[in-house]
Amino acid sequence: MPILKRLMLFCLLFPLGAAAQNPAVHEFKLDNGLKLIVKEDHRSPVAVSQVWYKVGSSYEHDGTTGLSHALEHMMFKGTPEHGPNEFSRIIAENGGRENAFTSHDYTAYFQELEKDRLKISFDLESDRMRHLTLDPKEFAKEIQVVMEERRMRTDDDPESLTDEQFNAVAFLNSGYRIPVIGWMDDLKHMRVEDLRKWYETWYAPNNATLVVVGDVDPQQVFALAKKYFGPLKPGTIPKEKPRDEIPQTGIRRITVKAPAELPYLVMGYKVPVLHNAKNAWEPYALEVLAGVLDGGDSARIAKNLIRGSQVAAEASAGYSLDARSEDLFALDGTPAEGHTIAELEKALRGQVQKLRDDLVSDEELKRIKTQVVTGDVYQKDSVFYQAMQIGSLESVGLGWQVGDEYVDKIKAVTAEQVRDVARKYLIDDHLTVAVLDPQPISDKERMRRMQHSGGDNVR
Repeated sequence: MPILKRLMLFCLLFPLGAAAQNPAVHEFKLDNGLKLIVKEDHRSPVAVSQVWYKVGSSYEHDGTTGLSHALEHMMFKGTPEHGPNEFSRIIAENGGRENAFTSHDYTAYFQELEKDRLKISFDLESDRMRHLTLDPKEFAKEIQVVMEERRMRTDDDPESLTDEQFNAVAFLNSGYRIPVIGWMDDLKHMRVEDLRKWYETWYAPNNATLVVVGDVDPQQVFALAKKYFGPLKPGTIPKEKPRDEIPQTGIRRITVKAPAELPYLVMGYKVPVLHNAKNAWEPYALEVLAGVLDGGDSARIAKNLIRGSQVAAEASAGYSLDARSEDLFALDGTPAEGHTIAELEKALRGQVQKLRDDLVSDEELKRIKTQVVTGDVYQKDSVFYQAMQIGSLESVGLGWQVGDEYVDKIKAVTAEQVRDVARKYLIDDHLTVAVLDPQPISDKERMRRMQHSGGDNVR
């Protein structure tokens, strides 16, 4: 991911200006490198504030996995100015909501508040950006919470366990093979000093994007950012070495045996994303291809495999064109009663083969493009989604403008382009297949899982 470089400016905050196609979006940059993006939406008197750090699990290495996610937990455990869990209490007392999430590509923290209380968010976020306490006693407790989260959401969830091992086989040297939550052995051996080094390395204003969307005045947000984030010192952000996935030269298969009720299949083809596609249109064609297969009840998987042949109890297809590096076009599913995993795989591969052989119909293309336009309109009704889109695109180095181009790019995709990407990328040499082979569930195991599913005390 391109890292924001520190800009030595003559003034504390430098406005970069808004893009012509969307004058309601305004960009600023602080002297310490923090990027501020403000989008006006005056339909309701609320504001969403999000801080995005350009670091996630794909930045981690063997032996240190889980650092990004564990640090996300510890970000709520206090600074010299605000004690453990005080952040959440203050936001709640002011009628807001807050949370955080970690992905392969970034870690983000958000609050949604009444517009006049935005300064509360800025005060709290700027404090923990550089002043986190990282108390060893709090860490000792919280790492147990993280390990329990892993047990509940991965180890005790056979499909999630299969997905995790599938990614570890599909990617050999890309950071995408690392689970966001980390491997259990790494969590057991993690030290608070490891987290402190990770925090001091990546949690700096020049490695962050502050996004504000809502009923706000950009210049007032600018003034608040100067007041609260301006005094923070920048860090020295390491230049990350490339970790491009080595070419795959043949199909890979893995079987996961775990206590489970039903079998499960996941398949993934290596495909380009916006960052590395040789032809700029290819990721959008892959996006349309995903819609052909799994774009609602009229899509081919639902029509042909669930309702038609009834080989699948459930199945889906998915693709993310905005990943930070080469990703997967994935298909997964569970066979219907009386059908096998082998039959389901054959059926899914048959749908892929049809896309390689024949052009999709004008009717299918029209349906998918209509869905995209409609979905884009609905999503922009949410100030939170608008901020999410801006923050994620900025954090992977694409720029928020890509979101405004999405609808037009999808509209421009042709049937020939859909067939071309299917022929080029959805081939066996790029394919990894994982199968969950269900094992009997003991009474003891079933009871333990029921106890774990009774509550979720993690963020």
